Amino acid sequence: MELSSHLNTDDAPRNPAALPQDGGGWPGGRAPTVLQVVPELVTGGAERGCIDMALALQEAGGLPLVASQGGPMVRELDRAGIRHITLPLASKNPLTIRRNAKKLARIIVESRVDIVHARSRAPAWSAWLACRETGAAYMTTFHAPYNISGALKRRYNSVMARGERVIAISDFVRRHILENYDTDPARIRTIHRGIDPAVFSPEQVSPARLVTLAKEWRLPDDRAVILLPGRLTRWKGQTVLIDALAELGRKDVLALLVGSDQGRSGYRQELVERVRRAGLDGVVRMTDHCSDMAAAYLLSDVVVSASQEPEAFGRVIVEAQAMGKPVIVSAIGAYQETVIPGETAWVVPPADAKALAKALDEALSLTPEQRDAIGARARAFVADRYTRQRMCGDTLAVYAELMAGRRR
Repeated sequence: MELSSHLNTDDAPRNPAALPQDGGGWPGGRAPTVLQVVPELVTGGAERGCIDMALALQEAGGLPLVASQGGPMVRELDRAGIRHITLPLASKNPLTIRRNAKKLARIIVESRVDIVHARSRAPAWSAWLACRETGAAYMTTFHAPYNISGALKRRYNSVMARGERVIAISDFVRRHILENYDTDPARIRTIHRGIDPAVFSPEQVSPARLVTLAKEWRLPDDRAVILLPGRLTRWKGQTVLIDALAELGRKDVLALLVGSDQGRSGYRQELVERVRRAGLDGVVRMTDHCSDMAAAYLLSDVVVSASQEPEAFGRVIVEAQAMGKPVIVSAIGAYQETVIPGETAWVVPPADAKALAKALDEALSLTPEQRDAIGARARAFVADRYTRQRMCGDTLAVYAELMAGRRR
């Protein structure tokens, strides 16, 4: 890894002008009413983005509404005084989708909704139908490169590409849309997901939190920690990391596979057996979901994403860089745009255990000065491109585009 001393941000997108909180900066002087629709508010990138945008629109003088099947994240809306409408929007049943569309149409008319912002396919069909009936603007955020297994599936997915504006959460997703759907490129806006710098910042993690998590995980003081966060599923590449550790042949490290198996007990047992056969007992540990990932990153020496299928964005690697950690990623999907190869990250071919072992050896051999330099570049890179404030500001600008177009 070449340790250069500069951060190249010449091609970074620029922040849009901030919209005043009194709504005066909106086209026509009136901030919009925006209804976001998601299947449920449990956890995940679409759900987090929905909550963040509702709060940002409220701060910018607009009126946010959210419709979903419900979930624990509704509490965040309640605390902010943002209205949540409970509908069975997670259902893929065509009759339920049409019933939801009728209910959304009534909400649009009664609440004078300007824009309906859909973040998933089933609720997007209801939203699209409701907007056709009422004339409200319809837009989407394309959160993933949805699987296309036939003409019927392609049609089902296509509702996400029908928006007057379509937000792609990465350039990788944008390319997927253009390659697979009849969408005018002028309607697509790439807006990367953003993290909260108030959460993912080394300065925000207290020593007490580090001590608590280190005790919970029984971390030894004399071993380097390799972190692979992600639910236990084959495409996340846990087997590749285990094979790479066997290739590396070092016993002075501890690799943590952090994530729930979500009922995949067979795959968990397969990983246990793979570790045993590789003679890595004591080197590899599996832990369940971690509620303090900022502390987890800070306790690690290197963070790995060994995904064998393309990620639509790859939040984990952005969070790790925000915490100043060197990262290793697979050369597929959006990971190729969320790191600076050779400056903040090692980029290796997917499913290549030998290449991953080589990258691990280099990352674990960094001097303190090299580690600090990588960390500084990584933090500056994320702060410039991948913050929640930037994501929300760019999305508010899309809302303003739609409002201006309708007034013309």
